Amino acid sequence: MFGRSTIFNLKLVRKKKYWKKIDFIIWAVPFFLVHLSCFLIASTQRHLGITDWYQHAIMAYIGCLIVYVLAQFPLQAFRQYILPMYFFTILTLLYVNFSGTAALGAQRWLSFAGLNIQPSELAKITLILILASILDRKRFSGLSHLTKPLLVSFFPWTLVFIQPDLGTSLVFGAILLGMLYWSGMPFEWAFIILASLVSGLLACLFQFGLIIWIPIIGLIAYKALPNKKILTFLVLVLHLLIAKITPWFWDSVLKDYQRDRLIMFLDPSKDPLGGGYHMLQSKIGIGSGGLFGTGLMQGQLTKLKFIPEQHTDFIFSALGEETGFLGSLLVIFLLSILILRLIKIAFIARSDFESLVVIGIASMFIFQIMVNIFMTIGLGPVTGIPLPFMSYGRTALLVNFISLGFCLSVSRRGQSIRKNL
Repeated sequence: MFGRSTIFNLKLVRKKKYWKKIDFIIWAVPFFLVHLSCFLIASTQRHLGITDWYQHAIMAYIGCLIVYVLAQFPLQAFRQYILPMYFFTILTLLYVNFSGTAALGAQRWLSFAGLNIQPSELAKITLILILASILDRKRFSGLSHLTKPLLVSFFPWTLVFIQPDLGTSLVFGAILLGMLYWSGMPFEWAFIILASLVSGLLACLFQFGLIIWIPIIGLIAYKALPNKKILTFLVLVLHLLIAKITPWFWDSVLKDYQRDRLIMFLDPSKDPLGGGYHMLQSKIGIGSGGLFGTGLMQGQLTKLKFIPEQHTDFIFSALGEETGFLGSLLVIFLLSILILRLIKIAFIARSDFESLVVIGIASMFIFQIMVNIFMTIGLGPVTGIPLPFMSYGRTALLVNFISLGFCLSVSRRGQSIRKNL
């Protein structure tokens, strides 16, 4: 029979094993950020009788339950449902474009049971899963290996872009590039793809620069690609085509407010009451916080509603005003810790599929964090991309927690594999 001390030691060992299974970073960082953002959301809406902070908290608790449930299942179990999920996502995006609910100049939502659901947010998860399934164990030896990833990304990207939702469509591109690179695509290929953006910018701003830029791309393509002559020729044709189409696209396809958002950050003072208003007020709010901030629920610019819809995409400006430089730095540090943890999970994943899913989620978070913060401090255009776990948005917050659920599932299985080695 066991003595009392033996039983006590067994219980202690079980508790230690239990706590080792809990990934504190994945649980603690979002928990802290969500509750901090509840104060900030309440601050932006105080004296208005709006309880969005309460809904934000409720959705976070539901999200935590989803994280726990998803963590119990191996990620491979969802693989058989990926293709139906993809086609269902395409259908919902099509439906939104024809019969969706419009707000703030865009048609992005489906109304269901009194809730507005944003299918483009859910499409991020679907895209990550199907790209991981396609890229699983793929070894890049030719451009033909890019055909399927580009094709499955093209349809949701197009449907989201025409809503119009420029911000989310850019997130799709970041997810695609991050997962392609992680799956083994040579760095030079990624550079050639990203260089198309430079070709488009030069076509609009400095066409003479194309005389130097296009030959540089051709040289890189010739050195990096197989079937050098044919593929180099195709790359040059593609970049020249982009340079030709971009000015037309800028003038004829983008709406006026989209053009303003993309260029106004260069000099927001040109239109201080129009396109540059959000950015100027955001910078003033962040700057007024100083080192320590005014205190939670004490921001005067936040209280007076100088920034419309501050509780969504511009929540970081409220953070800067009320918690100051140190509070903002703490949030950036916590987000960085979360990203590093996800990258570590991707390394320890037991399969390429699981690793790709986690890195796709990490790419999504990295891009959204960087673009949102750059936007609020005036270093980037206003694109309507939320700050993960902090910006108000029920569908976006739910997607963030679903993503963490997948990552926690991979983390738990990775730990069990290491124990058996």
